[in-house]
Amino acid sequence: MSQLPSLIYWLTQPVYAATAAAKAKAKRADIGKVAGKAKLGGLPEWNLADLYSGPESPELKADLVTAERAAEAMNERYAGKLAGLLDDGKGGGALAQAVREFEALNDVMGRIVSYASLLYAADTADPKRQKFFGDIQEKITAISSKLLFFPLELNRLDDDALEKAMSSSELGHYRPWLEDLRKEKPYQLEDKLEQLFHEKAVTARGAWDRLFNETMTSLRFKVDGEKLSLEPTLNLLLDPDETKRKDAAEALGKVFKDNVRLFTLITNTLAKDKEISDRWRGFADVADSRHLSNRVEKEVVDALVAAVRDAYPRLSHRYYAMKAKWLGKKKLMYWDRNAPLPEEPKQVIGWDDARKTVLTAYGDFSPRMADIAGRFFAERWIDAPVREGKSQGAFSHPTVPSAHPYILLNYQGKPRDVMTLAHELGHGVHQVLANVQGPLMAPTPLTLAETASVFGEMLTFRRLLDQAPTKRERKALLAAKVEDMLNTVVRQIAFYSFERKVHVERREGELTSERLGEIWLEVQRESLGPAIELKSGYEVFWCYIPHFIHAPFYVYAYAFGDCLVNSLYAVYEKADKGFAERYLDMLAAGGTKHHKELLAPFGLDASDPNFWSMGLKVIEGLIDELEVMDAEKTRA
Repeated sequence: MSQLPSLIYWLTQPVYAATAAAKAKAKRADIGKVAGKAKLGGLPEWNLADLYSGPESPELKADLVTAERAAEAMNERYAGKLAGLLDDGKGGGALAQAVREFEALNDVMGRIVSYASLLYAADTADPKRQKFFGDIQEKITAISSKLLFFPLELNRLDDDALEKAMSSSELGHYRPWLEDLRKEKPYQLEDKLEQLFHEKAVTARGAWDRLFNETMTSLRFKVDGEKLSLEPTLNLLLDPDETKRKDAAEALGKVFKDNVRLFTLITNTLAKDKEISDRWRGFADVADSRHLSNRVEKEVVDALVAAVRDAYPRLSHRYYAMKAKWLGKKKLMYWDRNAPLPEEPKQVIGWDDARKTVLTAYGDFSPRMADIAGRFFAERWIDAPVREGKSQGAFSHPTVPSAHPYILLNYQGKPRDVMTLAHELGHGVHQVLANVQGPLMAPTPLTLAETASVFGEMLTFRRLLDQAPTKRERKALLAAKVEDMLNTVVRQIAFYSFERKVHVERREGELTSERLGEIWLEVQRESLGPAIELKSGYEVFWCYIPHFIHAPFYVYAYAFGDCLVNSLYAVYEKADKGFAERYLDMLAAGGTKHHKELLAPFGLDASDPNFWSMGLKVIEGLIDELEVMDAEKTRA
């Protein structure tokens, strides 16, 4: 269902690379060429038995039957009768019981679809897993259709009667969820239309999403006589050898161009699908539905975008000009953007060392945070190795509160892989803490969901920086962090600008592959600046970004989270005791509080026009430090 996200929230959780740390930064390196399994040590594979023992497990089959029967029973017992539950003389207690039943059923269905999603993500090329994932999606969609009446009917309850019931009964426990639900009310359709949208999702957006995933998994890129999948080919853009970077970039461009007709069709179809939904629901702006689901005001996002675009010259333009000089070039080719610096350590970081680094950084901040993160290693909640057919990038899937999150990585021993681990563990800790809120209120809006992940990265980065033995290594760490921040803030806002232009133009008709390429180059030139040359072939690089397909306008959440964390970390550095406890309380709130309420204990307000400038100045400060180091080296 495109709106009313509280209904079967877990069905919508991504099985693609949903972090800036994993996707936008292109952090990994080809395991066969760079690390070698022996140097990495034993990499863990997750144990999904905490959900189900296998696709044919009796428990899974029993839960499917239970979910179907419970959904039918709820429909028979409550459909068309919720208003009467407020007038039963129990002061809302009967309605609270109905919500509890709905919540419990969400947990069961969420467990089923989470298992199918994770099993599929581990090998998207396996036909049996493809079928299992598709079958589960269809079954859960059919079951949840029987529950569609529940949030729709809740939103038709009288405001005063509902408020009275929440104020005088256990229904008040669900106030945050009910208030969030009612924000969807203006965009709610008649019940039969909602059911049609819901059931058609499997053969509409869901089918196109799956086509994109499986196409990307099947692509092969010929580099130096070897055919590689997407992940290792992207990783070659990090190779110290410029020839390898160039060959990889050209191979990517060639294969993307060979398949651009399909990706253009997917993009046009999904943009039109969204336009239809937005039009029927009454959303005026192309991104309004995302802002609503993120529980963030359009004005706040507009202020963020304006602040970042205004800072392009002071951030990305300035940094990439410096990097060109470091690499002895007048301009960087686009395949040089993430090239390693000569100062960057060449060592391969084994899994055990990565684990110790992140857990120590977390423990220095909060022993409780490190304890929670430690469970991911001890209890096999992480799938780390690169495998043929495995989903690209990284993510932390929340599953359901009755279980626990799972983390997918493609770990290959690069320093930036350690930061990806720190990022995903931040998500994981957040998800574990928020589980106390239950299936309906644990989910966090995307804007705040990136807070814990980016904060985890910052803790790890600061620890590594403090331990840097030489100025040379300190410079390499600073530069890597700046590039990560540029990829998280500048690149993601450029992505958002690209999406806006595409979706606005799509309202007037289809976009050709050439037009999509023109828009892509336009926003990339604006954001990257004159120090980077975008040669022929780069115009098709828009087509591999999964967020454009799976979650339109998701990307600004990364910039939101990074700037927020920069400001939050500045408060932490000046804070007295108690900051860590307040921070963990913020994470444990899950989706029960608005960003304004969550940030108030730290003296921060995202609706303040100056808020975003504070976060961006942190990035400027790191670039300033690199400039000073350059000046000192020149004088020496």
